[in-house]
Amino acid sequence: MQDTSPPRVGLAALWMTGAIASFSAMAVAGREVSFALDTFEIMMYRSALGFAIVVLILALTGHLRQVTRRDLGQQVVRNMVHFAGQNLWFFAVTAIPLAQVFALEFTAPLWVVVLSPLVLGERLTPIRALSAVIGFAGILIVARPSPDTLNVGVFAAAGTAVFFAFTNMLTKRLTRRHSVANIMFWLTLLQLVFGIIAAAIDGDVALPDATTAPWLVLIALGGLLAHFCIANALSIAPATVVMPIDFARLPTIAIVGMLLYSEPLEIWVFAGAAVIFAGNYLNILAETRRFRVA
Repeated sequence: MQDTSPPRVGLAALWMTGAIASFSAMAVAGREVSFALDTFEIMMYRSALGFAIVVLILALTGHLRQVTRRDLGQQVVRNMVHFAGQNLWFFAVTAIPLAQVFALEFTAPLWVVVLSPLVLGERLTPIRALSAVIGFAGILIVARPSPDTLNVGVFAAAGTAVFFAFTNMLTKRLTRRHSVANIMFWLTLLQLVFGIIAAAIDGDVALPDATTAPWLVLIALGGLLAHFCIANALSIAPATVVMPIDFARLPTIAIVGMLLYSEPLEIWVFAGAAVIFAGNYLNILAETRRFRVA
């Protein structure tokens, strides 16, 4: 059982503050470069920087020898799905308010609940089903489906959550046989390959300049730091502590969107996000109790 004493919870909160800042910075940076680069080009440059950073870290820490071509097909499928999700995310942050993107992204764990019986062979318990129903009610509150509120940005954000859910499940399958070092190596390398192919398919690849280059560096570093911070937070505190902190991303990005882009603070987004959070948290509490009993 993980220690939930105040010092450790405080340290987990500190790590999650870093994750929240990193995700928010990525969203702003993605929007700031969208005038000059399409999502495929953003992914290509981000992955190039990320791959260089990962290889350097693995080399310095002696983990480069853990890289293997075993189950390469699974790595390819996992990263094709992740590539699709990331491109939809970068498109969504340019098309709809940032708070709406983050609220819909939070449904990814609920899609895992629904899809894991098909992908991982896990059982859909009554509590899991109830948490999914509650969460999807939250989606309806956030999206408020009507001809006036539905647009391609909303569908992109919702699609992001589905692809991220598949990514998480396929990652879980890979972790049964592979180290994090190996997964991160193929993640950044394959994302770079997919980015190059997708960006070059139209024969016109925009090059970074003095304006876009710093934002691209921020996107690359933000992505790596966000997941590093979350991993550290989960290593010292249970998900029942970490997850509520992660939901602080929503008011944070809502304030950022208001200050930088004059985006309105939509009460429906916050109300829907609260319902989505309730669905997620119900599932986490049930899973935590089940593991304690086991």
